[in-house]
Amino acid sequence: MFCFQCQETAKNTGCTLRGMCGKPEETANLQDLLLFVLRGMAVYGEKLKELGQADRSNDDFVLKGLFATITNANWADSRFVALVEEGMARREQLRAAFLAAFKAKNGKEFDGTLPDEATWKGSAADFAAKAKGVGVLRTENEDVRSLREMLIIGLKGIAAYAEHAAVLGFHKAEIDDFMFEAMASTTKELSVDEMVALVMKAGSMAVAAMALLDEANTTTYGHPEITQVNIGVGKNPGILISGHDLKDMDELLKQTEGSGVDVYTHGEMLPANYYPVFKKYAHFVGNYGGSWWHQNSEFQSFNGPVLLTTNCLVPLRKEHTYLDRLYTTGVVGYDGATHIADRPAGGSKDFSALIARAKSCPPPTELESGTIVGGFGHNQVLALADKVVEAVKSGAIKRFIVMAGCDGRHKTRNYYTEVAENLPKDTVILTAGCAKFRYNKLNLGDIGGIPRVLDAGQCNDSYSLAVIALKLKEVFGLESVNDLPLSFDIAWYEQKAVAVLLALLSLGVKGIRLGPTLPGFLSPGVAKVLVEKFNIKPITTAPEDIAAMMAGQ
Repeated sequence: MFCFQCQETAKNTGCTLRGMCGKPEETANLQDLLLFVLRGMAVYGEKLKELGQADRSNDDFVLKGLFATITNANWADSRFVALVEEGMARREQLRAAFLAAFKAKNGKEFDGTLPDEATWKGSAADFAAKAKGVGVLRTENEDVRSLREMLIIGLKGIAAYAEHAAVLGFHKAEIDDFMFEAMASTTKELSVDEMVALVMKAGSMAVAAMALLDEANTTTYGHPEITQVNIGVGKNPGILISGHDLKDMDELLKQTEGSGVDVYTHGEMLPANYYPVFKKYAHFVGNYGGSWWHQNSEFQSFNGPVLLTTNCLVPLRKEHTYLDRLYTTGVVGYDGATHIADRPAGGSKDFSALIARAKSCPPPTELESGTIVGGFGHNQVLALADKVVEAVKSGAIKRFIVMAGCDGRHKTRNYYTEVAENLPKDTVILTAGCAKFRYNKLNLGDIGGIPRVLDAGQCNDSYSLAVIALKLKEVFGLESVNDLPLSFDIAWYEQKAVAVLLALLSLGVKGIRLGPTLPGFLSPGVAKVLVEKFNIKPITTAPEDIAAMMAGQ
């Protein structure tokens, strides 16, 4: 195996024996094989589009397939084998459609050459051998490899956001078209300029995907509202829901109403507490625990069943006994856990087994008490725009620090807590994603009633931070967001954070600090281009970076 898609990658170079995330070699290889098959589908999809016969029947499958390969999503090899087999069947259908369309248009059979991704045939018995040769290292030139993989990694993040929107019935053809265009491009010999252009286009598609998901979420569940979220526990048995899928949250709340079972959020599901549609449920108690990497101990102490709706599931350790109450759904899989099947067309997922299990469990063990505040999406913050602008003009707010992104186990991530604790009291932190768990429970106070930590929501709600920044630029009559009293100190861990980073770059944001390390998938040559063009810089120490940011550097 060779995997360098997340921040934990071994020696910041690549995991070769076993993923630092816990991913075995066999699973990593199956992920590579699935990506290989998806690229083959993309080749034919692009050729059909060139012939004027674009095919939309595989859009959702491609999003799901890419999403399944994100860090900490699916651990069950059988699920990957099923996806590979379905992908190969779909690829053959696309191939047949292309050959027929080519003959109809040109009056002859297609006699051109196609990449291996589009022509390889094999059975499940052949998967293991083939998978070893189709991974990251298939590309020898490190700069080409870096650009190709940065594109693919960005696509995974875009796919996650677009898949969530699709579940709610929202699609955008330009996003789906780009997925095919970008994947097919990695089978071609392109110039560096062409590859860089595709990476930058991925950034603009990431913006489009986050905007689409924002529209889907707010149209369906209302705009997030400023909310005090309970972090204590009740006396009833509970279900803990983690991940990012709000439709799963919706259906779970409906099915548990009146059952005597309470519902709690965990990790990136925390922002569900901010949506008005969900707040109406009396048995929706609040949030339990913190960031994803604490889940082993927190899932254990919760006592009731846990539902994982998307990525951020980590392997159980030997001392943990919650596997019999671990449930997965969507792209998530884990051997030994109970998987909740996809919803039938026009129907809902069936959470009855989950609810029945909860009724036999004791209430959660309390970890903490009190409340935390969130719900500062763009609609809510812009409603306070006059107050925010006045605070900036009066000097009450000297600077905004965007500290969005991911949390993780790396000890150097204490840097983000240290930054939050030591920023001057006339600064405001804008955040989204699980990075907030490093500081969202600190008592940092407020500025004239404006909390010093404004949580916009999930990682995809980084879009809200971009909207806020663009609106402030307009209000202050500035030419660029880079002229605002605004600094970016971003934490990254996995592929959605890469999509967010590319989105910010596509919006012209420069001078982003990125940590705790620069991505291992950046070759020295590609890193040099990003530094020179966008002034991306690694984090240093909290005191040094605070001083630099306050000086506008």
